[in-house]
Amino acid sequence: MRNSIEGFLAFLQLERGLSINTRLTYGQDLSQFARFLEKQGVGAFSRVRQLHVREFLQSLRTTHAPATLARKLAAIKGLFRFLQAERVVLRNPTEFIETPRLWQKLPQTLHVGEISRLLATIEPKGLGLRDVAMLELLYGAGLRVSELVHLELGQCNFEARFLRCIGKGNKERIVPLGQHAAEALARYLEIERPALLAKRPGASALFVNRWGRRLTRQRVWQLLRYYARAGLIAKNIGPHTLRHSFATHLLERGADLRTVQELLGHANISTTQRYTHVDRARLKAVHEQFHPRP
Repeated sequence: MRNSIEGFLAFLQLERGLSINTRLTYGQDLSQFARFLEKQGVGAFSRVRQLHVREFLQSLRTTHAPATLARKLAAIKGLFRFLQAERVVLRNPTEFIETPRLWQKLPQTLHVGEISRLLATIEPKGLGLRDVAMLELLYGAGLRVSELVHLELGQCNFEARFLRCIGKGNKERIVPLGQHAAEALARYLEIERPALLAKRPGASALFVNRWGRRLTRQRVWQLLRYYARAGLIAKNIGPHTLRHSFATHLLERGADLRTVQELLGHANISTTQRYTHVDRARLKAVHEQFHPRP
């Protein structure tokens, strides 16, 4: 079964172009499924039946969220579609298993005042210049944190004020740089980044740590949480909160859905449409607060 999983993960990389993070997660889900099957006395995927898949999901129902179960089922379904195409299995035992129903969860956002307060907590000197530039990019360009930390210096066109960003599935998109983000980035590149690269002058990563190495996603999370606490922001936020805020604020001010989809790099517009629900929720709250007969 291990060979089948590795073959499927290689297929996801070569044929589908899925990110390393998605492949790692799928690999963990499928390894967990394989261990469950072995405990049930099933030693090959060709012997798996629909009941085995349902029992696996049922065993996790009390300890895992519906979204996690849906992801694990998606990994298993993808594996069996691959194995069926490769003629390793004759039937797909997941064919008639429905994905667990999920509540549509509205993405958490910050309002404009909270964004300003967050950025105001960062002292604009030393590493603070780097951190301001990072947060300005996450909010001002709507980047994913993985896209941010993988940015290379050569992907920035400062004269034309845009970034060439590599998103999910290795899809490239052009993201414009707003004035605040461009100015913050220019200060970081002029003053702080050269100092950080004193020991590693050839590094190409745009954002680096104090040792000149590429900044990690985990460090960006830590820094954002630190500045959120310093800014007395009670919400439990992460880098994606700034991306959600970017999309929501654009739509609130009249941007069309297709443009926001392009800026975010969404393959499907239905993914972008959830931000319209956030806007409707805001409109409802305003109505209830100010209308004399809400």
